[in-house]
Amino acid sequence: MRIRVRPLFLALTLLVGCNGNRDQLLAEIQDPRPEVRAAAVRKLAEQNNADDLVLFTRAAKDLSAIVRGEAASALGESQDPRVVDLLGELLEDPDEAVQGQAALALAKVKNDKAKAYLTLQYGRRGRATRRVIVQALKSANVPGAMATVVAAEAKGLWDRNLLALTEGALPERVGAAEELGKSGRVEAVNRLLPMVRDSQVILAAAAVRGLGDAGDTRAVAPIALLLDESFPELRESAIGALMKLQDPTAATKLQAVAVEKSAVSPLATDAILTFPRTPVTDAALCAIALDGARAEARDAARAMRSRGGCPADPIADRLSRPASAASGLQAVTGLGPAAQALLPKVTPWLNQPDVGLRTLAVEAVTHVGDASVVPVIQKLYEQEVAGLTALRADWIPQALPRKYAADLDPSAPRPEAARAKDDPRSGKHAQLFERLQALNAARAKEAGRVVVPPRVPSELSDDVEPAKLQPLATLLTAMGALKAPGALEILKGYADDVSPVLRAAALVGLASVGPEGMEVTRAALLEPDRELQKTLALALAEQGEAGQLALIASLPKMGSEKLVVLDALTRVGPPPASASEALQGVVKEGGAEAALAAQLLGRMGAKDAVPTLLKALDDSNSVARRDVLLALGAMGDAKSAEVVGRDLYHDLPEIRAAAATALRKMNTGAEAEPLDALKGDYFREVRVAAGASLTKEGTAAGGAR
Repeated sequence: MRIRVRPLFLALTLLVGCNGNRDQLLAEIQDPRPEVRAAAVRKLAEQNNADDLVLFTRAAKDLSAIVRGEAASALGESQDPRVVDLLGELLEDPDEAVQGQAALALAKVKNDKAKAYLTLQYGRRGRATRRVIVQALKSANVPGAMATVVAAEAKGLWDRNLLALTEGALPERVGAAEELGKSGRVEAVNRLLPMVRDSQVILAAAAVRGLGDAGDTRAVAPIALLLDESFPELRESAIGALMKLQDPTAATKLQAVAVEKSAVSPLATDAILTFPRTPVTDAALCAIALDGARAEARDAARAMRSRGGCPADPIADRLSRPASAASGLQAVTGLGPAAQALLPKVTPWLNQPDVGLRTLAVEAVTHVGDASVVPVIQKLYEQEVAGLTALRADWIPQALPRKYAADLDPSAPRPEAARAKDDPRSGKHAQLFERLQALNAARAKEAGRVVVPPRVPSELSDDVEPAKLQPLATLLTAMGALKAPGALEILKGYADDVSPVLRAAALVGLASVGPEGMEVTRAALLEPDRELQKTLALALAEQGEAGQLALIASLPKMGSEKLVVLDALTRVGPPPASASEALQGVVKEGGAEAALAAQLLGRMGAKDAVPTLLKALDDSNSVARRDVLLALGAMGDAKSAEVVGRDLYHDLPEIRAAAATALRKMNTGAEAEPLDALKGDYFREVRVAAGASLTKEGTAAGGAR
């Protein structure tokens, strides 16, 4: 009898203990601390008591994300069909972690309604949740899980945009036209082509932009005809679309726009510059070099340097007549060394009495780079200085003070601070600005950046207009570029000139006369004049490895000026390998500068920067994400494939396209399934990046079907 009583006693003891533990959990689920509530929900779920479903339903509405996440998991463990709608709501939770737990919970229910929720929400969620949704569908044994949700997202986008185009108001139709074009579908092209002649210009321009994104070459001819229209917005959209379509047959129409010297001429020139090289595009660029506005002509001619230059006879013919000499000289300036054969036709214009033509001739021989003209340049310099000496003479013989007076110093405290008692609002503003300036100075000092104070003027005013100083400025730059004897000392004398025109020209010239001159130019980069920074950064970048290293060395000392330096470096060849460490530092700091730094690291193939670039991908809000992905692809590091592959699930199409491009360059075979699924993406650029085949019209097959 005693033997039978003991098991019964143990069972009763265990039952009382379990009930006591449950009572404690029921109390903890109402605890004010969210981590305690979350733990209680998790432990209750482990007991698998059907009566607790109401507790989990209440916890799903908790104010704390960690409690809602545990509630989602608990609801999923119940596998009760009644919780599907509640889990669908949690799939739209503001917290991504809760969304992921809700997705995994829905997969455990395993009915059609739960799968429908997962499929629908894929196109509405961010990268992390999209990835979890695919994993959840796989665990629910859905065949081709990612291809299924990608196709569903594409269909939803297509139906929504098509409805907006046919039944929406004008702003909705404009947006829908552009979005339909991005799909690249043949049906989208067929709908948009008639709209390019719509009476509402804003809608016609949107249709043109959409056709440019569609990549269908059938649109080239109708869009090219729009260049003859008078509406600036329509013409601008047409040029942008032709640039994307990359069809050289449009080069002749774009050339006509480029030489008309209108507001859209620079855009037309840029479009031709991006086209594949053909005899038609070369002829168009050479025509622009002769007949375009000054900036467009030089851009076109510089592009022809690497293509062997332009035919010499038309340029020589222009140089033979005073009326057309200016256009010939600007073409030679852009062509540079490629126009060496035309130098005998240029040098006579150095003695031209017309100041404008003489200045253009100096610029032309400077860019050709033939040192044989140095004696003529020196003589012209002496004549120009002699002519300006009287005009630039100081009419106040005493030197001006080199320091500001206390009440004129721009860095001194604002006078409003002294009147704080009389005007509390202005005093508060003054104090706020002072604190902001002090904080910026402290940050600059901590980062090791050099803060250059505003330059103190050495003259009350300059009696010579800047236009009259331009010939002398051109000669100063020429003496530096051609390395004339004594150029270093002459240019250093103008490096602190009161005239911004002469000072900038001297600093540009100093960049070409060796390490000492380059150091003077590099020091001037730290000054607050942004236009001067751009000019000097480009001048140093064009000096090859030495100039590029000088720019790289300046990066740690700079703040927002980094953007100017990095932009200049992207315009020339890749920097030397030793620049990798400094560029990695820029990537770590983030911001727009990180995008340019990542581009440069990708061009360099700097594999030592792979860990830094991978770390940059941890920042979900980084503006440099696309450039970082493309840089990793250019480096071809196979170990990066897994991290890069995560962005195949990104909600932004440009990021998905960049990740797909990078993975295909790595060619490791990793992420083959999601890459194949993206061949059905709504956006054409993603399908192309994922390797979808192109039709003869240039449209990527698949997507939104």
